[in-house]
Amino acid sequence: MVVQNSDKNKIIKEFATKSGDTGSPEVQVALLSHKIDNLVSHLKQNPKDNHSRRGLLGVISKRRRLLTYLQKKASDRYKDIIKKLKLSK
Repeated sequence: MVVQNSDKNKIIKEFATKSGDTGSPEVQVALLSHKIDNLVSHLKQNPKDNHSRRGLLGVISKRRRLLTYLQKKASDRYKDIIKKLKLSK
């Protein structure tokens, strides 16, 4: 599931910490969350697609690692991204 350019640009603009920011943990987590949503909807329609399911687990793990990093380095930014994306433990 590839993120479309228009969706990607909207996400980058919304979560960027400064102009031209594409690599901050906030942007990466937001992009991964969008990709997760797309994969979940795909798997609801195609429950036997085990290859996509394995890819989903990898993307979820990557997002979790980024959130853990952000929580250790800047807890205020971590709390903001959790609220914006409506993620909870």
